[in-house]
Amino acid sequence: MVQIISRLLNKKPNFYMVLMLFVLLFSGCTNNIVDSNVEIPERKWTYRNKIKVQFEIKDNSKSYNIYFKLRHTADYRYANIFIMAHFKDGKQINTKRYQYKLAKNDGEWLGSGSGNVFNYTLPMLTNYKFAHAGKFEVEVEQNMRDNPLLEIADAGILVSEVK
Repeated sequence: MVQIISRLLNKKPNFYMVLMLFVLLFSGCTNNIVDSNVEIPERKWTYRNKIKVQFEIKDNSKSYNIYFKLRHTADYRYANIFIMAHFKDGKQINTKRYQYKLAKNDGEWLGSGSGNVFNYTLPMLTNYKFAHAGKFEVEVEQNMRDNPLLEIADAGILVSEVK
């Protein structure tokens, strides 16, 4: 690592070397087990289009956070969203329904945004301890009355180790 930095300082920076340096520096700073985003075709999230994420827990003595990630446009019609989450542990499946508030009462979006798109990272399970190490799956489906649910750009799951 020190050699790479000294080369960058002694030579005119090469784009690929700078990119590699940033990847090396920031890859060790994350505690994410999985961070997925699935694009929703034509921004129309149907009941059949379930977001599935598989991951492996190697150390079940640690605590983990599981988040639902969502991006929608300003044309999304509702101030909230309902989802069904299916947590799969081998043959056992636990299902839980979540409701997330996405806008204030005056209509202002709660998510961070840039232009017409708003982002959310919403808690599903916090400080969660898995019963055992192994492979797991989370499957999320939209659970609103509209099918398809319009103006949802993408959705995903973030699993991170609690530090």
